Amino acid sequence: MSTPQLPIPAGAAYMAVPDDFAHLRTVVEVQYPVRAARTYLSRNISNRVSLHLVEARRGEKVGHIRAVQVNPAAGGDPILVRAIRTLPDGSPASFFVPDDMVEVRAELITTDGRPPVSLDPRDEVVLHVPVRGYLRFLPGCYQGAMPTEQREMIHADSAEMRRYGARNESTAREVRGTDTDALRRFLFIYQHLMTSVVDRIEQIPSLIDPLTCDPKFLSWIASWVGFTLDESLPLHQQRELVRRAIRLYRTRGTKAGMEEIIRVLTAAPVTVSPREKPQGFVLGGATLAGGRTPAERYIRGEPPAHYLYDVKREGTNFFALVLEPRDRFARRFSERAPQVLRRLTQIVTAEKPAHVTFTVRFDDDGKPASAPGAAAAAAKPTKPTKAAKAPKAPKS
Repeated sequence: MSTPQLPIPAGAAYMAVPDDFAHLRTVVEVQYPVRAARTYLSRNISNRVSLHLVEARRGEKVGHIRAVQVNPAAGGDPILVRAIRTLPDGSPASFFVPDDMVEVRAELITTDGRPPVSLDPRDEVVLHVPVRGYLRFLPGCYQGAMPTEQREMIHADSAEMRRYGARNESTAREVRGTDTDALRRFLFIYQHLMTSVVDRIEQIPSLIDPLTCDPKFLSWIASWVGFTLDESLPLHQQRELVRRAIRLYRTRGTKAGMEEIIRVLTAAPVTVSPREKPQGFVLGGATLAGGRTPAERYIRGEPPAHYLYDVKREGTNFFALVLEPRDRFARRFSERAPQVLRRLTQIVTAEKPAHVTFTVRFDDDGKPASAPGAAAAAAKPTKPTKAAKAPKAPKS
C-alpha cells in the first residue's frame, strides 16, 4: 500500500529538473492540492499516478504535494522531485515563513547523483501527500508522548558473587517506549484504503457531469432528457450539446435556439434575421446561379442567388441566416468553409419550423431588395379620386 521513501545519501548533488519532468516540477513548485495535481498530470502525461501518504510536518500544508517520486518501469532506483524552500539569502526556510518571502524551486535527487533518463510512459508517478495520520486519535502512550513501561533493574556481578560471596549490586531504571513509526506505518495502510473510498465517493458528482464524465456515459445522460446524441460528432461538441440539451429544447425553432446550436456545432458566428424575404427573381435583372446550394455557390464565387416565390406570402414565413463578411469567413475556416456551409444548411433545416423558408447570405452581400411585386405595386399610379360635390343650396 505504501511506497518507501527514497533514501538520500549524504552529500548527494542536486540537479536541475530535465524537460521531461517539467510537469512534475510544476506540481511540486506550485504545491498543488492533491486533486488538482492529479487532474493536471492526467491532462499532460500518460503515466499512472498514485498517492503515498506521509505524516505532515509542523506548519506544512495538509493535502498539498510535498514531493513527486518516479518509479522506473525498467527497474532501478526511484527518482525524487522535491521542493526546496529558501530565503532571499539562500538559507533554508521553514513552513512558518510567509510565502512572499520564500523562493520555491524544484530539484531532482537520485541515489547515485547521475542525471536520469527521460520519463517513460510506463513509469509510475507517486505523489507524496502530507496528511495528519490516524495516530493522533490514539492515546498519548501510543503517540510516543509518554513511556509505556518503566521499571527498576538490579544488576549484580555474578563472578564476584561466586568468588567472594559478595553482592555488588547496582540499580538501574529501564524505560521501554513505543515504536510510533511502525504503528504509524501500520495505520497508514487503513488510511490509504479509506482515502481511496472517500475519493470515489467525492467523484460521484463528476460521473453525471457532461463536461467531466466518461465519454461512454454521455448517451446515457442524454437519454435522461430524451436528447438524441450524434456520436459521430467530436467529443467536445457532444459534451456541450448534452450540457445545453434542456435549454436547446426550450428554444428549439426560435432565433436564439438556432444561433446557439450553430455556434456549438460549427463555431461560426451567425445572426438570424427574421421576416427577411429572399432576393426575388426579375427577368433581365437577375444573375444566373450555377450552384444549387450555398456551398457550391461559395466555391464558385457567385453572387447571391435569386429565387422564385409567391410575393403574397407573409414575411413571417421567411428568415435569413446572416454570416460574417465573406473574406473574414474564408480566413476563419479556410478550406473547411464549404463543409461548414453544408453543415449550417443541415442544422437549420432540421431545427427550423416546417412551414418556414430560409436563405443563407454573407453580411457584406447587403440586404436584398424588396420583392418585385411590392415594388411594382409601389410604382403603379393610383387613380385620382373624384372631388366631393358641394351640397346644393336649399330653395327659397
